[in-house]
Amino acid sequence: MNHQLHLCDERFQSWLHQVNEACGHFNGRTLDLKFDGHLEKRQVGLISLSIVEMNQVNLYRGPQEIRASGADNYYAVLQMAGSSRIDHQGARLEMQAGDLTLIDASKPLDMHFHQRSRQLSMILPRSQVHSGTRGMSVACARHIRAHSPLAMIGGQMMREASQFEQLAVSESHAVLDALIALLRPEIAQDALPGSHERLYQKALNIIDQNITCENLTPDAIAREVGVSMRSLYRIFAKREQVIAQYIRNRRLDFCAESLRNPALDQKVSSLGYAWGFSDSSYFSTAFKARFGMSPGEYRKRHAN
Repeated sequence: MNHQLHLCDERFQSWLHQVNEACGHFNGRTLDLKFDGHLEKRQVGLISLSIVEMNQVNLYRGPQEIRASGADNYYAVLQMAGSSRIDHQGARLEMQAGDLTLIDASKPLDMHFHQRSRQLSMILPRSQVHSGTRGMSVACARHIRAHSPLAMIGGQMMREASQFEQLAVSESHAVLDALIALLRPEIAQDALPGSHERLYQKALNIIDQNITCENLTPDAIAREVGVSMRSLYRIFAKREQVIAQYIRNRRLDFCAESLRNPALDQKVSSLGYAWGFSDSSYFSTAFKARFGMSPGEYRKRHAN
């Protein structure tokens, strides 16, 4: 029995190493001495995919594995044969042959394969997915069932992509765009009005909490809020605002408040830096455009 365990563990560790090289870092365990696993990795132009066969195994990604391999991708997962159980984003999917789903590489993932299973996993770059979903929120762990048109066409596209011997970069990019566009009705969702308001208020709080930081950017705010850049722009656009202008004007408002306070005797030359402006000349120009006078003139007027 010990000899069987040792051989099983050796097979598993060798196979897990292949998985980590092809799909990013995973951890796992065997569920039975009958474990078996094989992997075929394909790279065609920009298309990176793998076909994995496995039996009696549990694979998972937690914070440690996510940090080790990054989170710049999504995975389009097609169940080619057998079945599997996927726990992701609070959903539990019982995947059958032909089913399709989208996995977020930045979120924990737990997969069980109690019988022989074959999956095709294709990497979709995060930036390309966000561009293809037109700035809407990306919904992962949606169970796109085999009998649906999206699964039938999408699955066929993924299978055929795995058969190509070579593609030009532009051609492979177009294939990924086409798959994302096909899946868009299922994976792209606009936030509800109540959710929009919640996200907007969260963004405003982040801005105020970090207003003095020179590195406060829309990109950093989007990451903190948990939405794509395009979604963040849409949230502000619904209120006829541009987020970069909002940040600038908010900083200028705080500067004006400081200038009106007689207890604060800060030099005008350093005031802009204190509120996140990296260039004193730009600060003075922006201040005058907003308030109709220079910072020095503004202080004098309110002091009198």
